Order: sequence, then C-alpha cells, then structure tokens
Amino acid sequence: MSSVKIAPSLLAADFGNMQRDVEMVNDSAADWHHLDIMDGVFVPNISYGMPVVKAIAKYATKPLDVHLMIIDPDRYIKTFADLGTHVLTVHYEACTHLHRSLQAIKAEGMKAGVALNPHTNVNVLEDTIKDIDLVCMMSVNPGFGGQSFIENTFEKVKALKELIRRKGANTLIEIDGGVTSKNAKALVDAGADVLVAGSFVFKSEDPKRTIKELKEITV
Repeated sequence: MSSVKIAPSLLAADFGNMQRDVEMVNDSAADWHHLDIMDGVFVPNISYGMPVVKAIAKYATKPLDVHLMIIDPDRYIKTFADLGTHVLTVHYEACTHLHRSLQAIKAEGMKAGVALNPHTNVNVLEDTIKDIDLVCMMSVNPGFGGQSFIENTFEKVKALKELIRRKGANTLIEIDGGVTSKNAKALVDAGADVLVAGSFVFKSEDPKRTIKELKEITV
C-alpha cells in the first residue's frame, strides 16, 4: 500500500451536502480530511468558520488536516485543538514569531504545519524545519479552488526534501493546489508525502474512485 497520504479538500465539496461528502471521504481510500479556513484578509476569499468545522468533525472518522489561511492564527490555536484537529497548519507569511506559533500548536497536542505561498523560498524554514511536522506547499496562489498548478512546485519540493534530509528532520511535504492524476506521480517522485486534491476529486463523476486512483498512482 502507498505510504503517500491523500487529503481531499472539503472546500470543493458540496456545502449543501457536507455530511454526505464527509462520509464519502470516510468510506474512501483517503487518509485525511483537508479543511481550508480563509478570512478574506490574508487571502481574497472567505470559506467557513468554526461552526462548519464542528459539524465536519462530528461526522469525520479520519484525521482533520486544517490549513489556516488567516492573519494572526495564534488567536485560534486552542479553538481548533478543541474542535479535534490533528494537523494545524499556519502560513509562514502570517506568523511574526513562527517558532512560538509552532510551540503553541504542539502544546495543544496537535501536529504543527507551516504553509508556504508560491513566491516564498523554502530556505526560510532552515531554522525551524526540525520543529515542523508538515510543510504545506502551495502549488497555486491561495484563496480560491480550481486553479492551475504552478510548475515551479517540482523544483521547490526537491529543494525542501534536500533541506529536510540535511537537517535530519522528519517533516512531511504536503502539496496543495491543482493536484490531479497527471502530476501526482511526479510530485511523489520529487518528494511529496501528502497530496491535497479538491476540485479534481469532488467534481469528478465518481469521487471515491478518483481518490482510489490517486492512491494507486502514488504507489
């Protein structure tokens, strides 16, 4: 079985049938539920807040992988821990004191993730990589689903993998944005450990089968 994790992004789910779509992911070959929290300030869009996350958590039987695309994420670390979050990811660009944010996330019993926007060099994580459980590499500009994949991502994944090796860290690399069956294998070959797929899964005719195919491609 593939060790690569598949994390369907619920941003692309049908909000009118969220329970149905969460249960579909539960019953699929997926590993995590990926939740994008947007505030309309850090990114030019608003997604959903705590009540929706609470509703998702009620039905989810797989770990919640929560990606905060918000300013001042430290204010909400405890809230998301209380909602049952497994991995909490904050943006490097939104954290003035990244190391402190990582410590606060871990103190609440969660895995600590850091997201990088497409323009941010992986070298900025040189001093914190050993404290990071997961790096979420944005392969589209954050804020909207359904965007085209940025090709430079492959080089960034390789550079990040090299940094992780050099520092002796155990950090997972997650790719978020524009992941499809066409680039999944190449991403894993470059060093990716977790693939987030939104529109590609939920807009397909048979989402469960699409998840299974993504899993099989990455074996």
